Amino acid sequence: MRHLIDSVDLTTAEVDVIINRALDIINNKEMYAEACHGKKLATLFYEPSTRTRLSFTAAMMELGGNVLGFSDAKSSSVSKGETVADTIRVVSSFADIIAMRHYKEGSPRVASEFSRIPIINAGDGGHAHPTQTLTDLLTIRRELGHFDNLTIGLCGDLKYGRTVHSLIKAMKRYEGVHFVLISPEELRLPDYMKHELGENYSEYATIEEAMPLLDVLYMTRVQQERFDDPAEYERLKDAFILDTEKMALAKENMVVLHPLPRVNEITVDVDKDPRAAYFRQVENGKYVRMALIYTLLSWHDKEPSHKVDTFITDQICNNDRCIVTTEPVEKKAYTDADGVLRCYYCDHAL
Repeated sequence: MRHLIDSVDLTTAEVDVIINRALDIINNKEMYAEACHGKKLATLFYEPSTRTRLSFTAAMMELGGNVLGFSDAKSSSVSKGETVADTIRVVSSFADIIAMRHYKEGSPRVASEFSRIPIINAGDGGHAHPTQTLTDLLTIRRELGHFDNLTIGLCGDLKYGRTVHSLIKAMKRYEGVHFVLISPEELRLPDYMKHELGENYSEYATIEEAMPLLDVLYMTRVQQERFDDPAEYERLKDAFILDTEKMALAKENMVVLHPLPRVNEITVDVDKDPRAAYFRQVENGKYVRMALIYTLLSWHDKEPSHKVDTFITDQICNNDRCIVTTEPVEKKAYTDADGVLRCYYCDHAL
């Protein structure tokens, strides 16, 4: 079976299949109204979510399927100490496909090792959020018409922002894409991700400097839940705010995206600007998740495209947000293209 754990689990050709399917659903909704009749989606959300969870629920319902699961880990057997592996073994008996969000990085990867049905990563800590990336890609396609030769600005929390990390992994595979990184020093993109970008990025200290260059501006909030020190969050939360004065510096066809929720990093007066696409982006999320569910259920015998050679290691992952630090799973590692030993679950260097 096929899972979607990371945005690079799909080839660019497979991304095109899902994006084109989403566009077909938008144009022919009635054709898909019973496409998943009799199928069940389990939504296992171990941390709070509004848009993503409801988007998955709406997607399955509009495909004619049913939804079960939980929106709060405290209301499940997790509160009794049940592991991810055991939860997945059980839920695999009740559903046909699982959408899972977890605060521990690597949890969906663990789930995929014990599941008898497809797993969709709906966000794991600060690691990855591939269905948000598919949402972003569909929005870019609908707004600009293509993925090649774009300058993409990423602003705000680039250190912990899983949506940023997933988007970078997906978009760096397209020709002529350049990334502009806009963040406070404390929230800069991790070095290992900069290394993956090679020379295809530049860094700016303010939105004003970068704005005239951009085809896409991807805003993110400074995530309070990712900070161990509340004082550090309070110091940085208002660092970068997009307003109408900054929008005046942008290209006429530049597009503003945001994974939401918004706090105050985009002022409400920007909402009136036709270049503000973030609420259209939310609706695109439903359609792309419809396409993903439909496609994964049809790919039941398709080999995964993204494989890495793993091995058991005695080294402990030094990422305290990694699932291997709290659950009794085998510690696995792989060696990346540069010879760096990385945790198989969260991708941090060992």
